[in-house]
Amino acid sequence: MNSDKGIQIIPRRSHERGHADHGWLKTFHTFSFAAYHDPHHETFSSLRVLNEDRVTAHTGFGTHSHQKYEIFSYVIGGQLEHQDSMGNTEILSRGALQMTSTGIGISHSEKAHGGNEAYFCQIWAEPRSGQGRGKPAYFTRHFTDEEKKNRFVLLVAPDNGAGVSLRREDSGPAPIRSELRMYASLIYPGVSLVHAPTGSGQTKKGYIHVIQKSGYNPGPAKGVTLRIGSQADGPQVELREGDGAYLAYEPGAELRLENDGQGIAEVLLFDLE
Repeated sequence: MNSDKGIQIIPRRSHERGHADHGWLKTFHTFSFAAYHDPHHETFSSLRVLNEDRVTAHTGFGTHSHQKYEIFSYVIGGQLEHQDSMGNTEILSRGALQMTSTGIGISHSEKAHGGNEAYFCQIWAEPRSGQGRGKPAYFTRHFTDEEKKNRFVLLVAPDNGAGVSLRREDSGPAPIRSELRMYASLIYPGVSLVHAPTGSGQTKKGYIHVIQKSGYNPGPAKGVTLRIGSQADGPQVELREGDGAYLAYEPGAELRLENDGQGIAEVLLFDLE
């Protein structure tokens, strides 16, 4: 990081994540989760869980309970069947974003619908102070591949932000009771994008995750290569599918991403306080 508008980037390599193969579920954990514990990767700002899950057809997570956390899923492939104690029942396909503010407590199940594997990222966030004991709520949003082509689309945003709808189904980002924003993009070969985090006049945190789109791989990351760095200093860190990175922005810094031209990179990007 050489300029005064630089970004500190700490890679989180795919093969270093927590990993479990339960037969019906193949999962990776960016942060400590279930039987996986790493004191160096417990949480980052409000981001508490980032799991990349593949659930075998006709199986899934049976009914179980949650409270306090903001829990949301981004569907990458297949179909995810959701049922919960609030009476919500639906089937979510690629591009769907499902958000549950668990508040004082809910129960739900998540299963692979149909004859194919359900592939999705499951994410948890800490709610704002005083917001973790509210009434539970559920939201869904749908985003096409075309919308995400070579641009960052805002999928999740604070529920007190301008233009954020609190309707169960609507256009725009799903509301979250947390100071977190999540974007998604499909970055095509040879394309470069620049992202300025919200409130970029201040020191900010972020996290980036490159989805393991080309197939399940518990070993060193393969597939598409993405190079990232500050706009001022240029791309300096290489990420491949399944890799992620912690980001610390200096005031005014912008993130530059470059696809090396070997395939389409599907990326999740978080703005954090």
